[in-house]
Amino acid sequence: MSLFELSERAQKYQAELLDFMDTHVYPAEAVYEEQMRAAGDPHAQPPVLEELKAEARRRGLWNLFHPDPKWGAGLTNLEYAPLAEIMGRSAHLAPEATNCAAPDTGNMEVLTLFGTEEHQEKYLRPLLDGTIRSAFAMTEPAVASSDATNIELRMERDGDHYVLNGRKWFASNALHANCTVMIVMGKTDPTAQRHRQQSMMVVPIDAPGVTVLRGLPVFGYQDREGHAEITFENVRVPLTDVLKGEGEGFAISQARLGPGRIHHCMRAIGMAERALELLCRRALSRTTFGKPIAERGNIQDWIAEARIDIEQIRLLTLKAAWMMDTVGNKAARTEIAAIKVAAPNVALKIVDRAIQVFGAAGVTDDFPLASAYAHLRTLRIADGPDEVHKAAIAKQELAKYRNAEARNAAAGNA
Repeated sequence: MSLFELSERAQKYQAELLDFMDTHVYPAEAVYEEQMRAAGDPHAQPPVLEELKAEARRRGLWNLFHPDPKWGAGLTNLEYAPLAEIMGRSAHLAPEATNCAAPDTGNMEVLTLFGTEEHQEKYLRPLLDGTIRSAFAMTEPAVASSDATNIELRMERDGDHYVLNGRKWFASNALHANCTVMIVMGKTDPTAQRHRQQSMMVVPIDAPGVTVLRGLPVFGYQDREGHAEITFENVRVPLTDVLKGEGEGFAISQARLGPGRIHHCMRAIGMAERALELLCRRALSRTTFGKPIAERGNIQDWIAEARIDIEQIRLLTLKAAWMMDTVGNKAARTEIAAIKVAAPNVALKIVDRAIQVFGAAGVTDDFPLASAYAHLRTLRIADGPDEVHKAAIAKQELAKYRNAEARNAAAGNA
C-alpha cells in the first residue's frame, strides 16, 4: 500500500461525495443565499438545506465523521480526512448537509463515549438523525479562555443537583433554529488539582435560568448557527447530567479535540483548494494592461506557492490522522498541534491572494472568499490559538533534549 492510500470503502465515499457536491451542493449555494435573504433572519433554516440533508441521507453520505459503525460510517481518521476536505469546499452547506458539522460532531462523540443511556436516547439519537442541533459552551468573556483552567462558571453541588452561575460566549450553534442542548464546561471544585477542577454537563438550552443574550458577529458576519453570549443564573442540573464524572472536564476535552482538529484542518484545506480554483479561473478570464492576469509573474508565483503549500499541509494533516489511528491521540499531539497552526495560516494566505486577484469583488458576498477569510482567521483562535499550540510543540521538542541531557548526566555519574 502506498503512503496514506485510501481504503476501497473510503474511495467509494469520496467518489459519491464529489458527485453530491457537483450535482447538489454547489448548485444549491445561490438558492441558499436567496432563501436566507428572503427569510430576513440570519439564523433561519432554509428549505434547501433540508433538501440537501435528505439527499445526502438517501445516498448514505450521513454521519461520515463517526468512527463507531454502530452510530456512523465507522471510518478511521485517515479515511475521513479527505471527505472533510471535500466538505470544506462549501463549508456553510456541505458539513451540515451530511450531518458532519461542528460542534455537533464533537458533541456526538462525547455523548457516545461518556453519555448515559438516557443522554444517548434523548440527545445523541436525534443528533445522529439530524433533527436537532447542539452547542458547546466553554469560552468566557471575563477570562483568557485559551487557558481553560481560567474558566469561572461555577457548578456548585446542591443535593441531587448542581447549580450553575456564570457567563459564556462564542457558544457556537446556540442560535441555530434546531439547537436543543448544550455541553457546558465549568468549575466544580476550585480547590482540586489544576486540571481536576472542571466538569462538563449536559444542559438543555431552554433550561430555566439560561438566557441567550445575543449572537456575536465574526468580522461583521452573523453566522447562521450563531456564536452566542449566554448567562447562567441558578441553572439547576441533575447529578445524572454530569458527563463521565466530576473533575473529568479536561479529560473529555482531550478526547473531543483531537478528531475535531483534524476535521477543522481538512475543511480549511478544502477552502484553500476552492480559493485556488477561483483564483486561477479569475486570472485566466481577466486582462489588465493588455495582458491576461494569469500571465503576470507574481500571479504565477502565487499559484505555484499555493499548490506547494496545500500539498505540504495535506500530507502533514494525513500524517496526524494516520498517527491518531495507529498510535493514539497522545502520541500524535505534536502533529495535531502543528496542523492546527499550519492549516488555517496556509489557507488564509491563499484566500487573501485570491481576494487580491478578484479585486473589489473579492471582498463582497458575490463570491465565497470574504466569508472564507473571516472563518479561517477565526479558526486561528478557535480550539486554542496558534500561540498555545506552538508552546505545546516547543515543549515537546525541548523535552527530547532535556531527557537526553538527563540520561547523559546519569550515565556520567554512574
